[in-house]
Amino acid sequence: MTNENNLPQDAICILEEQIQLTLTDLCCACAVHTEQIIELVDVGVLEPLGGEPAQWRFGGASLHRARMALRLQRDLEINLAGAALALELLDEIESLRMRLRATGGG
Repeated sequence: MTNENNLPQDAICILEEQIQLTLTDLCCACAVHTEQIIELVDVGVLEPLGGEPAQWRFGGASLHRARMALRLQRDLEINLAGAALALELLDEIESLRMRLRATGGG
């Protein structure tokens, strides 16, 4: 499977795993204030490495999750807890799809 850049999905996953973003980097990439990213961490949408915000490092997948959560909030007017729940359910769906593919059912 490829994406819009014609890169294999595996290549995208490897790049996401290698990227390390600071809190400032993530805020800039999402065009939001620091407080919004901290709220995403507080509700469990994002799980940074590091003990405090100045030391936090986010993997590339965090950028995707943050943008999805922020888009849910903005476009669908879902509150932060609702966005966190929606992302959790989307993760579960993806996990089930992967298990189905692994068993030859999809």
